[in-house]
Amino acid sequence: MSRLGTLGARLYRGEVGYDFIGNRMIWYGISILITITAIVGLAVSGLNMGIEFKGGAVFTTPKTSASVSQAEDLATEASGHQAIVQKLGNSGGLRIQITEVDTAKSDQIKEQLSKGLNVPTEKIAADLVGPSWGEQIANKAWTGLGIFMVLVVIYLAIAFEWRMAIAALVALIHDITITVGVYALVGFEVTPGTVIGLLTILGYSLYDTVVVFDSLKEGTHGITKQTRWTYSEIANRSINGTLVRSINTTVVALLPVAGLLFIGGGVLGAGMLNDISLALFVGLAAGAYSSIFIATPLVADLKERDPQMKALKKRILAKRAAAAAKGESAEDEPSDDDFPQDAAPAAAVVGQRQEPPTGHGRTSGKRR
Repeated sequence: MSRLGTLGARLYRGEVGYDFIGNRMIWYGISILITITAIVGLAVSGLNMGIEFKGGAVFTTPKTSASVSQAEDLATEASGHQAIVQKLGNSGGLRIQITEVDTAKSDQIKEQLSKGLNVPTEKIAADLVGPSWGEQIANKAWTGLGIFMVLVVIYLAIAFEWRMAIAALVALIHDITITVGVYALVGFEVTPGTVIGLLTILGYSLYDTVVVFDSLKEGTHGITKQTRWTYSEIANRSINGTLVRSINTTVVALLPVAGLLFIGGGVLGAGMLNDISLALFVGLAAGAYSSIFIATPLVADLKERDPQMKALKKRILAKRAAAAAKGESAEDEPSDDDFPQDAAPAAAVVGQRQEPPTGHGRTSGKRR
């Protein structure tokens, strides 16, 4: 078995582990700092909306000797707006995109491009794009996002409980805010592809969260019938038990997206791939982070405020204090009451796992 597989098995058995719940305030602070940075970037820089949202013109030229940078300077000077220029494969032509251009302005820019690039005017194709189409896409995206959020909350509240639904919703908003903030900070153009990528990451983010929630639901079944572990300790065990799985699925998902972003968009210069790949890359990473460091710790915080969980924690701490006073461990002699028949035994959060009893009140399965 690989080292990662061995580590995963030990995490699942509770032999080793990291106290995610106990250190949750650190991760809350990091998330708040990242979120504030994203919001400030969005407020200061704003989003670089694409031509589909602002409206404008797209000029396609035949083969020309002008470089991309030369064409950008020429188009920017002719239009008064920042132009985006892309090389069209091996044809030698250029695709010049300029926002906020009307029909009259388009004809003037076309003539200036013809002179500057030394190509006939009639061979330069000009396509005008109105902002109404982009607005329709944005409105439908917001509507779809709202419907998705409502359905997620309803499903999680039914399948699990309302506290998990709230935690998952907070994690989703956290992921969307960070992704949008990164777009504002790096200045990437926002296109319909970006919107599609933003909606796509919601499913990935929710997947990791639900996996941990399912493990937590199973581990806390009948929790009030035992006096060994608090809800937070079992929640921490659930995170550790699914940690390697979350890492594996996230890395496998990030690799092809990284290929699109860094190789396709960066090395090969296919800028249109950046629209969707950056949203996917940031969203996948943020989703994995929030499912581990935000969603489950938040559930534990909310659950520990429940009167039953408060009473359980009080009994457990009292039992441990009494055992410590006697110089014993509260987990040395497990009883049948610690492992109700309808609940799976939960292992200690950190340290060597204590094995459940194999007979009634005995630590061995041998008959006497």
